[in-house]
Amino acid sequence: MENYKSITREDFMKFFRDDEKLNELTPDDRIEIFRTILLGCSDFSNQLFDEILSDYCVDNLEVIEINKNGKH
Repeated sequence: MENYKSITREDFMKFFRDDEKLNELTPDDRIEIFRTILLGCSDFSNQLFDEILSDYCVDNLEVIEINKNGKH
């Protein structure tokens, strides 16, 4: 096994932006990355979800933002 800890941020981003290399990932690989790459709850926002849904042309889902007091 190669020493994965020697991959730099630049190497990772170069891989990530290379469509040919990215296409080597399986659908399960992509789901795993998608589900784990964000740091935490502060990364999630209505705007982010709206942009993702738009980027993937998902028109049958809607994100509703609820305030802490339970109102929309």
